[in-house]
Amino acid sequence: MITSYISHSDCANHFMGPTHPESPLRLQAIERRLALSGVIQHVQQYNARPATLEQLSRVHPLRHLQALEKCPPQNGQLLALNDDTLMCSDSLIAARLAAGAVVRGVDQVMRDQADNVFCAVRPPGHHAERADAMGFCFYNNVAVGALHARQHYGVKRIAILDFDVHQGNGTVDIFKHDSDTLVCSSFQTAMYPWRYLESSWDHIHNTPLEEGSGSLAFRRAIETQWLKRLDDFKPELIMISAGFDAHREDPMAELCLEDDDYYWVTRFAMDIARRHCHGRIVSVLEGGYCLDALGRSAEAHIKALVGLPMEDGLSTTSRLTPKTSHASTTNADHAARGTDSDREHRQ
Repeated sequence: MITSYISHSDCANHFMGPTHPESPLRLQAIERRLALSGVIQHVQQYNARPATLEQLSRVHPLRHLQALEKCPPQNGQLLALNDDTLMCSDSLIAARLAAGAVVRGVDQVMRDQADNVFCAVRPPGHHAERADAMGFCFYNNVAVGALHARQHYGVKRIAILDFDVHQGNGTVDIFKHDSDTLVCSSFQTAMYPWRYLESSWDHIHNTPLEEGSGSLAFRRAIETQWLKRLDDFKPELIMISAGFDAHREDPMAELCLEDDDYYWVTRFAMDIARRHCHGRIVSVLEGGYCLDALGRSAEAHIKALVGLPMEDGLSTTSRLTPKTSHASTTNADHAARGTDSDREHRQ
């Protein structure tokens, strides 16, 4: 498999404060893990290019984009768009690169320059609704890529698979009236964003998982609820909102997935892609806030994309034990301290 890895150093310049979990250290954790494991040698690396206004405006109203452009504060200051999404002077530069990475990924798979793509970018995007930045997200990166595929390559049927611990409300908001886009989203029940959790659209399929759900529940739900829908839909392109915050070590929620669950769900998507769309997959980073677990989970995801083996090791018992509060606190503190150091370094 030819796997493309698209990122940009300027994505690290987006900063929302020293205690914010969406830290610049997230991309560093992924890059460090891929380098240490040697997986980075198996991918082709590319720099992201910023999304154009035309590409962004297919998803977001022009007035909304213009309002965001007027928001960035002066150097060293932060502006709160809402309770959880803050903007620094470099935030929209990073956001345009994040969306543009997905556009470049779509170009590569549609031109047969790569079999699949992983976009290691931030800020994330799946909470960004058509006219609302929220949930750490400014532009809906996966939607920008999907509508680019439709506009430039005539791709009609697009499947978006989202396994972040939070439901991708922004993706639902954008595609709720577009039956040519199948959205399958797994997430923890009764969690942020508390909107679109009940779907009245046949092409929007929610897969809620109860608190404490582990590997067996996750895999069973994906197989029983997604497989037939995807095979019946026959996507011409698969896009993935790859959130790794359903991991048992992540402090943001209470699901108990393991590293190899991300390998498994990626192989699941690849099997669908091989049957229906020549293996074409474009994946983009969403959540994941325990730095160690994020690095390992992204490594597992990329190993699957590349075609490298990973021992499954699925246990029917150890995966179902609850998280410990100590582990969550430790990882949250780690992220906060790391972001402080990063801020001092950049200043």
